[in-house]
Amino acid sequence: MTIQRRSTRNIKIGSVSVGGDAPVLIQSMCATKTTDVEATARTAQRLADAGGGLIRIAVDTPKDAEALAEIRKRTTANLSVDLQENYRLAQQVAPNVDKIRYNPGHLHHHETNVPWQEKVRYLVRVAEDNDCALRIGINCGSIDPEKLARFRRESGQKRQENPFDPMLSSALEHADYLESLGFTRFCVSIKDSDPQTVLMANRRFAELRPAIPLHLGVTEAGMPPWGIQKSRLALEPLLAEGIGDTLRVSLTVPNDRKTEEIEAGQAIIENVRQGNIIDPKSVRLPRLNIVSCPSCSRVQNSAFVELAEQVRQATGFARDYPFKIAVMGCRVNGPGETDDADLGLWCGPGHVNLKQRGVPLGSWGYDEIIEQLIRQLRLLIEKTEQENKEKQ
Repeated sequence: MTIQRRSTRNIKIGSVSVGGDAPVLIQSMCATKTTDVEATARTAQRLADAGGGLIRIAVDTPKDAEALAEIRKRTTANLSVDLQENYRLAQQVAPNVDKIRYNPGHLHHHETNVPWQEKVRYLVRVAEDNDCALRIGINCGSIDPEKLARFRRESGQKRQENPFDPMLSSALEHADYLESLGFTRFCVSIKDSDPQTVLMANRRFAELRPAIPLHLGVTEAGMPPWGIQKSRLALEPLLAEGIGDTLRVSLTVPNDRKTEEIEAGQAIIENVRQGNIIDPKSVRLPRLNIVSCPSCSRVQNSAFVELAEQVRQATGFARDYPFKIAVMGCRVNGPGETDDADLGLWCGPGHVNLKQRGVPLGSWGYDEIIEQLIRQLRLLIEKTEQENKEKQ
């Protein structure tokens, strides 16, 4: 079975392209520290050799940018850079990459007195001068704060009837602005940790802006095998509908297992080709939803990946309770995702911060946090069961 794709415009990214008649491109991201040039170059090449058409590297500092120039010399992989707060690093990194991903939700943190439109104009100029594509990368854990606040005021609650509305609005706003500048060499991603939200948001964007290529993914999908199942629940139906030009399966795995993201992406594409689309009714995910970010260079302690697995094992007794536990390894999406969880673990260099529904409970060592998490989880279960009894 041939995947019938919607007709999006084709954009060139290094030696590959996305959109148009191009095959669905699989992406992944390095989990090594960017300043470790040899390790990052090896990882990028290994992922490319495994079938990754575009490999992303995080750059947060001038030293990261300097390292990127050396990494570029040591790999033939098509490279994308992930910029968050410091958008002006684009000038330094653009000569050494094929695509720049920027996050509208983080443009507000750096040079707060500068309008976001001026920052985007700067990124467009840099991209044009250096033969780079752009990605507008929207993520549920780092939505434009002003837009999120407005939607919450208008809805009168924390989560709207359509929880993707703030993300969709931000994606449309930035896509329209890029096109108003005459820049069309870009794609868009709208990612959430909930597969159903990813489905709804991307369907709606494809309906409203059918020409713009889409990068698909479930953010913070977590550990295999459930992280792969969550990704399948969103990506396979979308691809079967002709929506999606490139994808990443974001898994919480150590660096030496990063090729599993590529393999999972290849399997998803093959499932769609074979007409073997996952049936949501056949998948019984635990009601206890554990989300954890994919390992990347921003993780502040490599013990984060091991901690995520410990959380899964230790909370098995609560798998039938409808709670959300977020295990986040860095500052990019950690604050937003842990605020939105019933229990959130935001992992720092030496300690783990624990929150309950956005309220800080304290900070503990990596060897102490599981005991504290289980204690709070049991208290939530007791409270929920008591509330259910009172309703009867």
